[in-house]
Amino acid sequence: MPRDASTPAGVRAVTAVAPAKINLHLGVGDLRADGFHDLLTVYRAVDLWEEVTVSFADRDEVTVSGPGAPHVPTDRSNLAARAVDLLREEAGSDARIAIRMVKGVPVAGGMAGGSADAAAALLATDRLLGLGLGRAALEERAARLGSDVPFCLRGGTALGTGRGETLATLLRARTEQHLVVALADGGLSTPVVFAELDRLRAERTDLPRAGGTESLVEALAGDDPLMVADLLTNDLQPAALSLMPALRRTLRAGEEAGALHGMVSGSGPTCLFFCSDREHAISVAAEVSAHGVAREVRITRGPVGGARLLTPQQTTEQ
Repeated sequence: MPRDASTPAGVRAVTAVAPAKINLHLGVGDLRADGFHDLLTVYRAVDLWEEVTVSFADRDEVTVSGPGAPHVPTDRSNLAARAVDLLREEAGSDARIAIRMVKGVPVAGGMAGGSADAAAALLATDRLLGLGLGRAALEERAARLGSDVPFCLRGGTALGTGRGETLATLLRARTEQHLVVALADGGLSTPVVFAELDRLRAERTDLPRAGGTESLVEALAGDDPLMVADLLTNDLQPAALSLMPALRRTLRAGEEAGALHGMVSGSGPTCLFFCSDREHAISVAAEVSAHGVAREVRITRGPVGGARLLTPQQTTEQ
């Protein structure tokens, strides 16, 4: 992971990176009056990165490159653009700012790629405009943009409550975890998946719900990956499988390949397979790839740190 960097006075461009997230535990409460759901989640940042460069320019623009780039909006609805607009308004600046994003996190894959873009954009724009906001202030602004954005700023492993934006870092949960990421063809809309969960719960009173996180948090402080794997859960998985039944084949392929545990990542449709070590992950990845049930298969690890600035010489390590 790149080191923090200091930007010299008069700089006209700043680059930052932010990681993908996975949910080791995702408990979803009932629909609230404000349209959100109460969440109880254990976040973990993994070694897939979004890279965002903000620079002074003649006009505002958003450009995107990397896997899935054609599916990313380039108007002001883009989360990175909203982050820039938020801080530019706070600074009282009328400067035109170009945003260049390099995608390293699956688009619409349940791994918070858009939130990572926003986190990186907040950090870079804060430096570009010389606001000097601290991490706590940036996380407060991040929460205005989306539930996962504060965690993409913070990274590591954390307990999330509320909409997921209220964080408590789990300092003892440092044991490295290796996993296989199986990317699906197409994406799933997070609001649509939550709506599908509400529909399923209205029809099925027996649909299981994730419990508390105490046992998982304790296991994460140890060194037994199988114990951790047995405690992973995602309340959104039944909804994702309902909307995209082909994911059942992907999960079955990972199980047959010997993964410790397989599950849908967040709102999906990316599937995650947890492994005992890197060699095990390489073996599982090869088997899942051979089954032809995923558009792409990657190996990653966590936890990693949160959003960081890059020097001009640094590039994203993916």
